[in-house]
Formats: sequence, structure tokens, C-alpha cells
Amino acid sequence: MKHYILFHSYTSGLALESLLKKDKIKYTIVPTPRELSVSCGICMEYKKEDEEAIKKLVNENSISIIGFQSLEKNYKKFY
Repeated sequence: MKHYILFHSYTSGLALESLLKKDKIKYTIVPTPRELSVSCGICMEYKKEDEEAIKKLVNENSISIIGFQSLEKNYKKFY
């Protein structure tokens, strides 16, 4: 299971990125999965155990996000 934060704009993603770096919360900026492609094209992947801390940062700093989504990815074997 992978967990994502979806953004309205790239700028919102950068704003949250700086806060996560400051609080040393791990994340990865990734392209938005096709199944969730209602956002600006980028999203952040994060660990579920960090979700409450991230939500707190989002709310305290009024960062505009679409929301938090979880997605189970099944990868096809090519060989």
C-alpha cells in the first residue's frame, strides 16, 4: 500500500516540502499515479505513520491540498 498527498498546484507541493524537510519527515516527490490523476501532476509519497504529523503541518500552515490518498499498486512482471 502506498500513501500519497495530492496537490492543486506545484507551489503547494513545494511549500509542504520545505516544512517536511524542516521537521525531518521523510517523503518522495513522485508523478501522480494515473488512478489518482486529478491533481497538478506531482504528488508526495509518505509513510503512513507520519500522516498525523503531516496533517498537522498542512492545517497549521494553511497549505492547499486535494487530499490524502492510499493506493495498492500491483506491478506486472515483464519476464
